[in-house]
Amino acid sequence: MLKLGVNIDHVATLRQARYRGQPNGEPDPVAAALVCEAAGAHGITAHLREDRRHIIDGDIQRLSREIRTRLNLEMANVPEMIAIAFDVHPGIVCLVPERREEVTTEGGLDAAAAISALTETCLRLNNAGIEVSLFIAPVGCQVEAAAEIGAQFIELHTGSYAEHFEQTAERNRELDRLAAAARRANQLGLRVNAGHGLNVRNVPLLHGVPHLVELNIGHSLVSRAIETGLATAVREMLAAMKGYTG
Repeated sequence: MLKLGVNIDHVATLRQARYRGQPNGEPDPVAAALVCEAAGAHGITAHLREDRRHIIDGDIQRLSREIRTRLNLEMANVPEMIAIAFDVHPGIVCLVPERREEVTTEGGLDAAAAISALTETCLRLNNAGIEVSLFIAPVGCQVEAAAEIGAQFIELHTGSYAEHFEQTAERNRELDRLAAAARRANQLGLRVNAGHGLNVRNVPLLHGVPHLVELNIGHSLVSRAIETGLATAVREMLAAMKGYTG
């Protein structure tokens, strides 16, 4: 069964637009996470950025205490975030690139260029009982690097697939890239997640990509929730994912 991890960053973005710097505000991303779990989500994803533009430290602390599925903590490979991971002990850490000028994480981690630093972090987190995923583009050298680093998972960046979804030839090329990366990851003993730009229209074609464990989806669910409510948005996505055989 293909699992759904719901990224709640954009709930926090809406809160911060009005309540940044204040101790309380709405909407509450932790309450949103609990709604997603009740609707059938298999995990919750939150990115604690260095500039705290959406998710803040208190959100991560509360998520670690209150959710009943698994917390996927997205973070940069920097000492401050590693210390927070040791403190809250999420089920998994997904290491991502972070650029201050981007609206959201727009590219994959260049794991092949940072093997030494990422290997050290992966080993430290694993020794603390925390699994590690690397958010990478579906490129062979990045998959190979993830295996060398010792990550348990990769998360394939699906942004280019989503961007080219309406152009059949380009979309199919991206699907081929994702499938090839997933097959190679499986050969190397890596488990495979995917995410970025996914919605109920483009998720069904991902059924052709083998070995997927989980899709991490945020923006389209929060956007859809404005019209239908968050629980319905989650259930619609689960329906679009149903039938995946891997």
